[in-house]
Amino acid sequence: MKDESIEYELLAATQALPRAVRVAEKLRAFVEWIGRWGAWLSIPVVLVTCLDVVLRKLAYEDAEGNLHSLQLWLTTHVGGIFNSTILQELEWHFHAGLFLLVLGYGMVYNTHVRIDLIRENLAFRKQAWLELLGLSIFMIPFCTVVIWFALDYTYASYSVNEISVSTVGLTHRWLIKSVMVIGLILALISGIAVWLQVFAILRGPKDLRFPLMTLDWPEDAGARIEGKERVKLEDSMDALAAPDEALRERTTKILSG
Repeated sequence: MKDESIEYELLAATQALPRAVRVAEKLRAFVEWIGRWGAWLSIPVVLVTCLDVVLRKLAYEDAEGNLHSLQLWLTTHVGGIFNSTILQELEWHFHAGLFLLVLGYGMVYNTHVRIDLIRENLAFRKQAWLELLGLSIFMIPFCTVVIWFALDYTYASYSVNEISVSTVGLTHRWLIKSVMVIGLILALISGIAVWLQVFAILRGPKDLRFPLMTLDWPEDAGARIEGKERVKLEDSMDALAAPDEALRERTTKILSG
């Protein structure tokens, strides 16, 4: 990722990039910055989950030989934060935050799952047109509509000071719902960034080059396909050689025995 930023800076220094590309790069950098910080939520997700699982299994024996839950003791004498219900709600709060804050990050680096039955077999400009139509008709309008309803969803939670349905659960439920709004806005920004890039591809000169987000330049795609075919060929050669090696090993064992 750092290499792509360096490559972009070198390109920007050697040629005048269209304004749409420059704006798309600023949007991508913003989404990436949020995504990098949001990825740190994976640590509390793991820690809280492990803590909840371990505390549920641990117990101690008193002077009379009775077993008591360590989690219950901690909840009573240390704080309600050790309550299993609160820990479980913290788990999905952190997990939701992690998922939502990296939505846009996954888009600008093309790491979301794609099932391309048509696009991969099209010429580069046709791929760009298909990407533009998909963003214009589906992703950007969908994110806009969902953000609108998510805002109302969050405001309703805030206005009634919504809390957990559990009597010992977390309060301020509107906080995690507001993170949903932020994550969807980041996804929308990433979609706009990709849209600007694709628009620049279709409207700009054919020799224009800059780091792409969801597409591969024709020469890059050719190199990637060639690399995959070379790996397949090497795997096939190894597979053909394997029986001979196995036969030699068995022969050596027989002779040495």
